[in-house]
Amino acid sequence: MIVAFSISPMSADETGSVTEAVAAAVRVVRESGLPHETNAMFTNIEGEWDEVMAVVKRAVEVVAEVSPRVGLVLKADIRPGYTGQLAAKVERIERALEG
Repeated sequence: MIVAFSISPMSADETGSVTEAVAAAVRVVRESGLPHETNAMFTNIEGEWDEVMAVVKRAVEVVAEVSPRVGLVLKADIRPGYTGQLAAKVERIERALEG
């Protein structure tokens, strides 16, 4: 499965920035060892249901350590039997654009 998720702390530091809290969540994803990518809006992670959801849960927990309220947006592509789709889906689109 591929999960795209975004975690938003509901409080910021004294400058209004949420960068440090979001960085802590991304660190959890990177340390998980699962295939992942982060862009300006979401972090995508690929793996089995339980392992992906455990990473998302831990990422929320680290943000909750610095924010009394946390927002989570999550979208999942659940396709049993398929792996490597984080890159493969994009490659199929690129090939279609070339043809």
